[in-house]
Amino acid sequence: MKKITLSLTSIALILLLSACNTNEKTEKVSIMLDWYPNAVHSFLYVAEEKGYFKDEGIELDIKFPASPTDPINLAAAGKVTMGITYQPDVIIAKSEQNIGIKSVGVLVRSPLNHVAFLKESGIESPKDLEGKTVGYSGIPLNEAILETMMKADGADYGKVNMVDVGFELNSALISKKADAVIGAYINHEVPLLEYEGFPTGYIDPTDFEIPSFYELIVVTSDDTWKKDQKNIEAFWRAAGRAFDDMEKDPEEALSILLKYQDEANFPLVEVVERESLSILLPKMTAPGTFGEQDEQAWQATADWMTETGLLKNEANLDGIFINMD
Repeated sequence: MKKITLSLTSIALILLLSACNTNEKTEKVSIMLDWYPNAVHSFLYVAEEKGYFKDEGIELDIKFPASPTDPINLAAAGKVTMGITYQPDVIIAKSEQNIGIKSVGVLVRSPLNHVAFLKESGIESPKDLEGKTVGYSGIPLNEAILETMMKADGADYGKVNMVDVGFELNSALISKKADAVIGAYINHEVPLLEYEGFPTGYIDPTDFEIPSFYELIVVTSDDTWKKDQKNIEAFWRAAGRAFDDMEKDPEEALSILLKYQDEANFPLVEVVERESLSILLPKMTAPGTFGEQDEQAWQATADWMTETGLLKNEANLDGIFINMD
């Protein structure tokens, strides 16, 4: 009888502990994507699907931007815990506008932004763009990138006709409105053009004296970091686990992403996202911990931005990034 009583007591204790764990309070953390869900965000959905965020005691709210500047602006204002944005924009925000913001991790460690063109154009190098029309999305960064590339190739940037095509980069190429475009991402616009039957070529800006800047980083405000450091660290632990899974089994990550896609507003093409993932994985892999940052990469990007006039003030890199332990 004693044995039966002991067993029943043990079962009751286990059930009680399970109930406690189930009801354990989680901290709410929000992150705003740079765009609608696509291959680069797969690790977030892997972590969500597998309960890694919950394991760390956080409940993640994934938000989509209404405009490209929302992630950095809302993160800086403390309206979201974190935002996914671009390294040059963060340097400008801190140095030119004195905004208290910092990067807490890198997602894509080198440029995705390339000069793209249809292969039938015969373009092979920046010098071939002399006398051509180049479409771009009206962002000064793209003009600075192209000017640097052409100078490095001994070409005259003044001989290029720059046309603002907004975000209609692919249609500008297809319709022959532009001979080439800058601002096209090799993990999105390029595979999408190929999928639609347009063989596409591209030029890597880092081959022509552009620093290998971080394409996508995760930022938070200085104030949010002070308040929510533990939750942000917990987020990165979960993200790191998910990225390990993503590297080991990209097909599983892709299937999870497709399950979570925003089909109503931004339906994904499976073959395009598969190609995108294969391009992204080596660019997302860090030498050590997932998301880790290097001071030299920040300094090189800031120096180039100063040289090109993208920065008017002296670069302020004090506390601009932090690495997770």
